[in-house]
Amino acid sequence: MKPSAARRRLLLLVPLLLLAACAGPEPEPEPDEIAPDPPVGQRWQPRPGVSWQWQLTGRLDTSVKAAVFDIDGFHTTAEQMAELKKAGRKTVCYLSTGAWEEFRPDAREFPAELLGQGNGWEGERWLDIRRTAELEPLMAKRIDMCREKGFDAVEPDNMDGYANKTGFPLTAGDQLAYNRLIAKLAHDRGLSVGLKNDLDQIPQLVGDFDFAVNEQCAEYEECERLTPFIEAGKAVFHVEYELPVRRFCKQSAELKLSSLEKRYDLDAWRKTCPRP
Repeated sequence: MKPSAARRRLLLLVPLLLLAACAGPEPEPEPDEIAPDPPVGQRWQPRPGVSWQWQLTGRLDTSVKAAVFDIDGFHTTAEQMAELKKAGRKTVCYLSTGAWEEFRPDAREFPAELLGQGNGWEGERWLDIRRTAELEPLMAKRIDMCREKGFDAVEPDNMDGYANKTGFPLTAGDQLAYNRLIAKLAHDRGLSVGLKNDLDQIPQLVGDFDFAVNEQCAEYEECERLTPFIEAGKAVFHVEYELPVRRFCKQSAELKLSSLEKRYDLDAWRKTCPRP
């Protein structure tokens, strides 16, 4: 199982760089770059093909013309959220729910026995997702933060530990139970939630999640495995790092994916597929 490339980011620079929104007036979004609000009492459901931006490092560029912004839950400020909301954008709160990160403000709240092997990225270690009694309140607190900041959805990362060397004997059943717990925590707070990668468990989890986030399915020739989300009327937010847009946009259009070309550090730079 390949590691999630989203974690190849400039972690130590984020707190300093994401404190201020971009200067200058924000251009008016095009009509089709505004995601409609859900009916009263219902959570937001992103539909296939909706445009998006994924930025986890660098100075947050709120002027990007995208209906959906997937951004860091801890470092996004109230001012940035207000600017995005004013422009009619929907926002997704990026969190790591399957790995411990030493640089997060709540890192000391995680008991040492929950921490496993490193997941390949500096300062991160897999979590023992079987220990839900300890993890549930910690993750609930994080998702509460997302709700209080005004996010519409959550992107929980590191949701496929069972397929990696974590230091724990995790099973597919352990992963299904934990992923469903995270989805329930988000839904209980009125937030949508996305399934990050974890392609093998899409058939079992498509009913529990409101959208999918995928890295490099075109490079690894596995994009068609995301079809259950599209058939359920749920968006698939997809990025490629090694392939240029000309190599995957045709298939993305056929599969109705929301696709971007991004750099590994997930700064503001993005390249979109041409409109049909």
